[in-house]
Amino acid sequence: MAIYEKAPAKLNLSLDIIKKRDDGYHDVEMVMTTIDLYDRIELTPLRNNQIEVTLWSQFVPNDERNLAYQAAKVFKEKYNINKGVHIKIDKCIPVSAGLGGGSADAAAVLRGLNRLWNVNVSMAELAHLGATISSDVSFCVYGKTAVARGRGEKIEPLPDPPPCWVILAKPDIGVSTRTVFQQIELEKLHHPNTEDVIHALHTGDFIKMCQHLGNALEDITMRMYPEVKRLKEKMIKAGATGVLMSGSGPTIYGLVEQERKAKRIYNGMRGFCKDVFLVRIFS
Repeated sequence: MAIYEKAPAKLNLSLDIIKKRDDGYHDVEMVMTTIDLYDRIELTPLRNNQIEVTLWSQFVPNDERNLAYQAAKVFKEKYNINKGVHIKIDKCIPVSAGLGGGSADAAAVLRGLNRLWNVNVSMAELAHLGATISSDVSFCVYGKTAVARGRGEKIEPLPDPPPCWVILAKPDIGVSTRTVFQQIELEKLHHPNTEDVIHALHTGDFIKMCQHLGNALEDITMRMYPEVKRLKEKMIKAGATGVLMSGSGPTIYGLVEQERKAKRIYNGMRGFCKDVFLVRIFS
């Protein structure tokens, strides 16, 4: 018997860096939502007590470095599971794109193994376990829309954004989150107004939400990769209502209410980069 899980990509509507922690990480405040672009995870029991990962991607490892593998390992250790599992990942989310693909895969494995082996722990416990794997895994366990604080493990649910279209455009580069964080100078960061984004979600105000989108890492990534800045300028010029870089980049996204306008922007952006997607908020 196989178990199937979707692993939706995440978008940052707001990303702020609060302070450097004693453990070397940063305290963050991030408003995130999920979109209808997702990897597909298939979990199949194995007779022997081991973890196998299969995927067709030259950029993603299929061993202990893979977050999905790590999720299965910590799940087995936490709940003393002496069984094996084969994890098949059908990748649709671009790699190293600021869309949380690896974290989404890990979260889907945690949810799926909870069902496959009838452990029946709560989502909150899975999210707590996910925090030991990577900062975004806790959010991805829940999905939907939320504000994440601390290292990303403190999750507070929020209303979903108003219905809209999302145009994603990723230049042909990968960005290392670790490298971007190493460039942070707290006193030079431009901090977004996260509270206004949260208020816009509670009131369902699409225009206000778009006006206050913000990402404290955007300037850093754009200094390192000028093509990201140029791509954002093209998205703005194309007429998207709200435009922002997601995560540490390099993906730029635009939010639009009208389908016809969204399709026009999507077709226009395809002339500037290969990885362009037109999706909806995954509410």
